Amino acid sequence: MKASTRNGVVMIGWLALLGAGTALAADWPQWRGANGDAKVTDFKAPETWPKQLTQKWNVAVGAGDATPALVGNRLYVFSRQGAAEMTSCLDAETGKVIWQDKFEPGVSVSGAAAQHPGPRSSPAVADGKVVTLGVSGVLSCLDAESGKLLWRKDPYKSWPQFFVASSPTIVDGLCIAQLGGRAGGAVAAFDLASGDEKWKAEQDGPAYATPAVMTADGVKQLVAQTDKSLIGVGLADGKILWQIPAPPQRMSQNAVTPIIDGDVVIYSGQGKGTAALKIEKQGDAFAPKQLWANADISSGFATPVLKDGFLFGLSNKASFFCLDAKTGKTLWTAPARKGERGFGSIVDAGQTLLALTPSAELIALKPSDKEYSELASIKVPDAQPYAYPVVSGNRVFIKGQDAVSMFTVE
Repeated sequence: MKASTRNGVVMIGWLALLGAGTALAADWPQWRGANGDAKVTDFKAPETWPKQLTQKWNVAVGAGDATPALVGNRLYVFSRQGAAEMTSCLDAETGKVIWQDKFEPGVSVSGAAAQHPGPRSSPAVADGKVVTLGVSGVLSCLDAESGKLLWRKDPYKSWPQFFVASSPTIVDGLCIAQLGGRAGGAVAAFDLASGDEKWKAEQDGPAYATPAVMTADGVKQLVAQTDKSLIGVGLADGKILWQIPAPPQRMSQNAVTPIIDGDVVIYSGQGKGTAALKIEKQGDAFAPKQLWANADISSGFATPVLKDGFLFGLSNKASFFCLDAKTGKTLWTAPARKGERGFGSIVDAGQTLLALTPSAELIALKPSDKEYSELASIKVPDAQPYAYPVVSGNRVFIKGQDAVSMFTVE
């Protein structure tokens, strides 16, 4: 079932936008899609892959690496224009700007991160609201229909060394965000409707990964990478349920979103391999038990996808790989991609994996555990994307350095 037609938003898409916050199959409402797992269900791979995508529109929106959010027939883009951080709402079929909100945080990206001055944190959309997290940690909530500011928070007035990259998560009427800087911070929950703080789990400063939602022994929790740890936080009260040391190695960072497989957490980071933990209840407390560790495969920036018991990813050495998610065994690796540094994104599109790299290649892969099998490599014109491709039906929305485009696979 699709959320839109060429003539506008159908009723069910409008209800999804303004109502209960349950995403349609075609929606991509927040970081890594509807369920935070980078899966889409309504893409149909062509029998013969085209040599190029068909570009339907291209709109200049400003700098940034944030993945847009798609809900119904509206695309929400978070970027920077001049001194302002800009949230733009576009008509997904035409690219026409419906509304824009500008906010000047008074902070510019500097130092080693200055080559990417725009937001990296992806907007989250639910219950008729859009939430953004700016490069300096300003959390904003806007009305999704009109763009009106509903509330804005800046409790820590600090940020990580390379500025904010973790995205907000909306779950059970709460907006969850990792806030603060190198001197300390918290995983914090705010009431989505009012902006009131509900709880905060204070910890060392945030890393660059987005928290993931899991349920273990009937308890719903957030799994978050901090600057030096991996933690589980109770969704109901913000209590830290478990914690293990997970400091990055040498000059690396914790930038990969934890992968959830039932009560198992798979995590990775630049320079420290990939490992799996089973989160078990022992008495009144939770205890993480290591199931396996693979020291040879690390994801530096690209979060892998879990599909049919296998983990498909792009390593910090710019090599595609496949691991057995039950044992951690490396099943195959592909030759390193020249000019890449492990940046990229992978989407599970059913019978096909779609990967997008900063060299502006959209790569279609067969999800095989036997070998690397490339179906197509299509150049995306002038995009230089670090964001995820947002896939909906045969449409692919790509945010490049300064513009966002809608393509179709035909």
